[in-house]
Amino acid sequence: MQKSISYSHSRTFDLILSAMLIALVFVATLTLNIKLPIKANGGLVHLGTGMLFIASILFGPKKGAIAGAIGMGLFDVVSGWTLWAPITIVARGLQGYIVGKIAWSNGRKGNSIAFNVLAMIISVPFMVAVYYVGEGILYANWVAPLTSIPGDLVQNVLGMIVAIPVCILLRKTPIFNK
Repeated sequence: MQKSISYSHSRTFDLILSAMLIALVFVATLTLNIKLPIKANGGLVHLGTGMLFIASILFGPKKGAIAGAIGMGLFDVVSGWTLWAPITIVARGLQGYIVGKIAWSNGRKGNSIAFNVLAMIISVPFMVAVYYVGEGILYANWVAPLTSIPGDLVQNVLGMIVAIPVCILLRKTPIFNK
């Protein structure tokens, strides 16, 4: 009986943690964003990317992928960017997974600042590529999506600038020192 209760508690905690990470990515994307004036079809720089990086580094590839895909995909759906939601789900899910997989490789569990930075940097071309292909398909044009790349890069650099010190600080708290 005790093992069943423990397993149930673990699954419940896992579900709550995932929901909280999704909410954090969603809220950071929704409330802290700037529409870019550099392209005709819009584009945003937001702090959701920083939250995606934080979730992936602190909790690993699965949580990072889920938080990024659902949190930012939900933002697209409720903010009038619905057409972009499938692209965002793939791009941000993949990005969260890559960051988490590298940051948690070889038992590191996101504890290496160098690997965390490397993970974020490696994830950027994948995110940019998915958005580029998605936008190319949406607009039947392979030149126009090039205008999105500077904003994507700014957004990722901003995310890194936020995520690195936050992860360093959170890793010093007792809950992450277990």
